[in-house]
Amino acid sequence: MHSQTAYEITTLPLQETGTHGEMLPHEIPPGVQIVTLPGGVRTLAYTQPPAAPAPHSVPVAAPIPTWAKTTALLTPTIGGGVAAAGIGLSYAAPGLIAMSQALWATVALIAAGAIALPLLLGIGRRSAGQAAPTQITQNITATGLFGKATGTINHH
Repeated sequence: MHSQTAYEITTLPLQETGTHGEMLPHEIPPGVQIVTLPGGVRTLAYTQPPAAPAPHSVPVAAPIPTWAKTTALLTPTIGGGVAAAGIGLSYAAPGLIAMSQALWATVALIAAGAIALPLLLGIGRRSAGQAAPTQITQNITATGLFGKATGTINHH
């Protein structure tokens, strides 16, 4: 009927009066109760309350976090913006190609002018028969690291 226990249950031996050493109810620690074993012996034991059956109710869904709602609402907007930018670039591509070619032509014109202008000016000076340009000499002297500086300028 009852299975054998894995450990031996001991009780206090009968005293000369024929009764067990009984405890008063206020001496029993919390969680300990007097139980009757299958053999009819009454003893103290730790007991656990019977497990309550799980209620059969519909589980409550957790609320959706605010960041998830915001992300879900922004995703189509960002995707639409990227699509619109792609369409705009496809329409603007011929104009962008023309502008880049115009910019390269401008760079080539500036480079050609930087090379040709000094040559043209040099030829014009030689043909005019001008003398060598004036040389300016400047002498500056100062006394000490933070002293007042004085200077002279000489034209030759």
